[in-house]
Amino acid sequence: MKLLVTGGAGYIGGTVAHQLADAGHEVVVLDDLSTGYAENVPETARLLQIPVHRADDVLTPGSGFDAVVHFAAKIEVAESVADPDRFWHTNIEGSLALMRAMRRAGVRKLICSSTGSMYTGAAPFTEDSAVGPRNPYAATKWTVDQMIDGACRAYGLGAASLRYFNAAGAVRLPGGRWLGERHDPETHLIPILLQCAGGQRDSFTLYGDDYPTPDGTCVRDYVHVSDLAAAHLLALEDLEPGRYDVFNLGNGAGYSNREVLDTVREVTGRTFPVTIAAHRPGDPATSVAASTKASAVLGWKPQRPNLSDIVSDAWEFHRR
Repeated sequence: MKLLVTGGAGYIGGTVAHQLADAGHEVVVLDDLSTGYAENVPETARLLQIPVHRADDVLTPGSGFDAVVHFAAKIEVAESVADPDRFWHTNIEGSLALMRAMRRAGVRKLICSSTGSMYTGAAPFTEDSAVGPRNPYAATKWTVDQMIDGACRAYGLGAASLRYFNAAGAVRLPGGRWLGERHDPETHLIPILLQCAGGQRDSFTLYGDDYPTPDGTCVRDYVHVSDLAAAHLLALEDLEPGRYDVFNLGNGAGYSNREVLDTVREVTGRTFPVTIAAHRPGDPATSVAASTKASAVLGWKPQRPNLSDIVSDAWEFHRR
């Protein structure tokens, strides 16, 4: 298939673009490189450095695209709280522009990157769990999911939203180069801990050790980015016109922040100071996915579920 991958120069988007290219698909990446990196794009793919709002420059009648895999979005939670308008503009308005361009070009298949952070209530979270976004980022993802659902009902779009939990790890590309997680500023737990292990940070602050969890620290569901990417290829094959699906993607088992800290120390062989601080308002004690639907419908099963493997691969990327 000929596929447009928006945000395909990012961490997850780039990993998916490589898997799509390796599977023999013709991949065109649309990415403004505001947070992505051109080196993440497969050598066989074409990179178009334009914002998602200009998708109609690419998705034209006769362009021959079979489907779109949509990652282009702002993702940092704290930034969404400080400047929500940027998130409305990129995540909602950008997605709307993309879907309108798809409709004009006659492209009727869409895979969309979404988030499990929109759920509220008791974990593990199924696709039917209550939704209650705690921040503008999660609110934009929920809004886009609703937009896609409406387009499937009204216009015959075949689509699926994949709601990730905590993507982590790294992948080794042909030639030995690693593709991994890097944000500026970095806000995700495993990269921050690896920066401490690598000497880029002097110490680590652990927020909260009084949660109602076995060791008092938050529990999160970490899924290897290569496993996450594989789900996109499976979902792409499952799309049907007029049908909208949602799939939660996680390991189904959580690791506490303290377990992640201990694993990073074990994998890297490095120690660093740790400060315990008060827990942050709004952080849920436990967030774990129930991915039984993805398993039953798509045949998806994580191949690298162990935290030590996830951290080891991420360390290979961070220390280079």
